[in-house]
Amino acid sequence: MTNTPFDYSPITERPRLTWPEGKKVAAYIGLNVEHFLLDRPSTSIWPGTAELTPDALNYGWRDYGVRVGVWRTMESLDRHGVRASVLLNSDVVKHYPQIVAAGVERNWAWLGHGRTNSILNTGMEPEEERAYLTEVLDTIAEATGKRPQGWMGPALTETFNTPKLLAELGVRYLLDWTNDDQPYRLNVPGLISVPYTVELNDLGLLARGTTGPEFVQIVKDQYEQLLADSQDSGRVMAVALHPFVTGQAFRAKYVDQALEFLAAQPDIWLTTADEIAEHYLRG
Repeated sequence: MTNTPFDYSPITERPRLTWPEGKKVAAYIGLNVEHFLLDRPSTSIWPGTAELTPDALNYGWRDYGVRVGVWRTMESLDRHGVRASVLLNSDVVKHYPQIVAAGVERNWAWLGHGRTNSILNTGMEPEEERAYLTEVLDTIAEATGKRPQGWMGPALTETFNTPKLLAELGVRYLLDWTNDDQPYRLNVPGLISVPYTVELNDLGLLARGTTGPEFVQIVKDQYEQLLADSQDSGRVMAVALHPFVTGQAFRAKYVDQALEFLAAQPDIWLTTADEIAEHYLRG
């Protein structure tokens, strides 16, 4: 295969990466704000009803995030002075405009995340995909006043044409490839990968049994190891949150504790995915 998205690059053989003000670890909160379709199977907490239409159990669990959970998470982000990097389904603009308005007021960073997380970014011919990507990016730009510089596909899905098409539409970085602790250049000119995570991700941890205190300890462990690794070259720490998971009432204080810990670290650059990409591309 000749159109591989990236080349192998061991982290031990790269130029030194530095962050502003001598910080060691650049960290961001990837807040997934998503819309799900009532008549399509999607992310579920219990598979027993996932194929039913309607699936009240799982749809209600997901819908809690935009009705309640995101507002609770927003309070914690505000309390600790953290700007979210929002992975935004463009259908959110139509269905939950209050969330977008609240994020614009807070100067959140906006990344394209497909139209809805009920439909994955697969199986499209190039011109069909170009029209789809254009519509998603244009919708978010019109609603937020900022054209997305970053992209993550629904469930991190792509076609082999996605990176090239996104670059042609002005996108500068992707989160889909979770294979590094530093940004790196993709094989599409002008396009880079910024680290995201499917491990330090509430959907993979808390929704599958990790306790709140364990989640806080995982955040601390991740930061402390990346800090140790960063003595020779900077690292990136991503924390992925879904409001229907960490926005649940019994988990809220643990999200707050994790954010409090990160905000207190002297060697952290607590920023957005946009600013990480911009700094790397300038360097």
